Amino acid sequence: MVGRHGDAWKIRVAAAPERGRANDEVIAVVAAALDISLSAILLVAGASSRDKIVELKGIEAAEAERRLAHAVAAAVSQ
Repeated sequence: MVGRHGDAWKIRVAAAPERGRANDEVIAVVAAALDISLSAILLVAGASSRDKIVELKGIEAAEAERRLAHAVAAAVSQ
């Protein structure tokens, strides 16, 4: 997790954008940051783009924002 980028969150992954590997890694990073299961995240747009839209199940938007901000703060302090 890098942090906010406008209205979105910026995430860097090492996986190459081949055969969905980068998408899978983005979902894994988001799941870890939010402490939710991989199955609770659905990539709804941007599968072949740098900009992605995900749908989260079982977590409110405000709580997701709080957890993402906490994950970024924790990463910065390491």
